[in-house]
Amino acid sequence: MKKIDGGVTAAKGFEAAGTAAGIKYKDRKDMAVIYSQVPCKAAGVFTSNVVKAAPVLWDKNVVEHSPYAQAVVINAGIANACTGAAGYDCCKKTAERAARRLDVSEDAVLVASTGVIGMQIPVEKITAGIEELARTKSEGREAGRMAAEAIMTTDTVSKEAAVQFEIDGKTVTVGGMCKGSGMIHPDMCTMLGFVTTDAAISKELLQEALREDVKDTFNMVSVDGDTSTNDTLLVLANGMAGNEEIASKDERYDRFVEALHMVNETLAKKMAGDGEGATALFETRVIHARTKEEARILSKSVICSSLTKAAIFGHDANWGRILCALGYSGVSFDPEKIELFFEGEDKRILIYKDGAAADYSEEEATKILSLPEVRVIVDMKTGDGEACAWGCDLTYDYVKINADYRS
Repeated sequence: MKKIDGGVTAAKGFEAAGTAAGIKYKDRKDMAVIYSQVPCKAAGVFTSNVVKAAPVLWDKNVVEHSPYAQAVVINAGIANACTGAAGYDCCKKTAERAARRLDVSEDAVLVASTGVIGMQIPVEKITAGIEELARTKSEGREAGRMAAEAIMTTDTVSKEAAVQFEIDGKTVTVGGMCKGSGMIHPDMCTMLGFVTTDAAISKELLQEALREDVKDTFNMVSVDGDTSTNDTLLVLANGMAGNEEIASKDERYDRFVEALHMVNETLAKKMAGDGEGATALFETRVIHARTKEEARILSKSVICSSLTKAAIFGHDANWGRILCALGYSGVSFDPEKIELFFEGEDKRILIYKDGAAADYSEEEATKILSLPEVRVIVDMKTGDGEACAWGCDLTYDYVKINADYRS
């Protein structure tokens, strides 16, 4: 299993493109396409928000009822959420035009949108953008990079990942891209994620692998506690690696799951570290909890704490806020038994033990909290459960960005 430089075009047979369609932004790319040269098995997980955007409803139908998928059309700037019948009609017209230009079935076209809620997408700009995307799509590293850049909203960097491994003597690749910086508190799973692979795998196992993996990757991320109306994570598998189809939970399935996890975790951490206004990636790892589920709850409670996030921004070793967040998580534990550590690069210091502050250096703690990646280790000392969650610090710029987001 090795990480490689790549994104959604890393796997065989996948093409992509990005373009400026002028949907909302005036000076940047805002539309992308992902296209497979052959039909794909498709899997997806979507927002748990009761208010679901039109593209989410469209994609759920395609994933659940279409025999295959072959293209994804994405726009940034306008979310196409809370747009009524006109919003769903926009999805249909997008799929119709893409199907015609890409020579695929209409029900093989997935759509995704991100941006401002409540605005209608100018359909004529979407269809014009599809014309340009169909004309310029290609294989190769640069095409994937262009697509990753085109789906950004308040993101400051594009987010891509890819890995390779072997099955049946065949090289298999899994690659992906995502966007997300604010309104990030996935629960499935304003995040959009797209993973492509040339592995041959059954639709049922592809869906199960994705559904289980998001529990420890995208669902363990939070920037601001807001679950978007548009959260969508799609996986397309075209089988062009040439391996025998993975149709049972054997060693080959385990290898695929490992690769999918590496891509999803890498993308999830990139998204957390690029939270709106963020200056640091904030990771909390809970070890020796009673169960894995309790470890998930505890670790996410810490990275969601606004007071703790503010302390990370101020490089303040205010460990009481961490204890507080653990205490209101809903998990029962003895605070006299647990231990807290701060960790950064090659340095780990004990902060709390036996119900009180440990003998640590405030100066050393501040140095760790000043790094671009800050880690808190919580040892519950009650079992074998372990989980990790990722967030970011809470800065002045978060408020500035969201105070005038629509403008």
